Amino acid sequence: MQCQAQLQRSTITLKGSAQIVTQYFEYAVQSILYQRGVYPSEDFKQKKEYGIMLWVSNDDGLNKYLSTVLSQTKEWLESGKLRQLVLVITDVTTSEVLERWTFDIETNKEVVAGGKPPEKAESEIKSEIAGILRQICASVSFLPLLDTRCSIDILVYTDNIEEVPAEWEDSDARNIKNAEVVSLRAFSTKVHNVKTMVAYKAEDML
Repeated sequence: MQCQAQLQRSTITLKGSAQIVTQYFEYAVQSILYQRGVYPSEDFKQKKEYGIMLWVSNDDGLNKYLSTVLSQTKEWLESGKLRQLVLVITDVTTSEVLERWTFDIETNKEVVAGGKPPEKAESEIKSEIAGILRQICASVSFLPLLDTRCSIDILVYTDNIEEVPAEWEDSDARNIKNAEVVSLRAFSTKVHNVKTMVAYKAEDML
């Protein structure tokens, strides 16, 4: 008898979608930091999610920072106000931005306004996310080597926030001049659509 659970479609609520997107942000950022060598490889351990093996950090300071950021971005996702999250990788010595990982978010305004939640198979969403995370892991094949000590910042772009939380501060866009840009795959919960891309400083031409 065929297992029907694999074909089952789930109702995707606004809060449920925000949780899915927030979890994706966490594993995407962790994967980027590991693959790009921003933190020592020995600070990471393997964890299976989305049917694939991922690397997650053991660094308490980093995990606390990510937890604080993602807790707030989850609230903005639930209110339909988050438009973009950006991970910036900067050369510590020169303060030059070397890479800019951008996650664009489109929100289904009808659902935010109280409309009927859409349906989509959870397995389908996880498969889409796994595909993007595989692309992040493969990014080392085309991105320039980061052979300097780096730091990170996370920027967010939102709509109509009445009060900015105290731990957040204004920032410039931290763009890269004459950057090379590579778009990765997108995924959708039918409440939120997330597109991922990376801009990086191209190696100087000889």
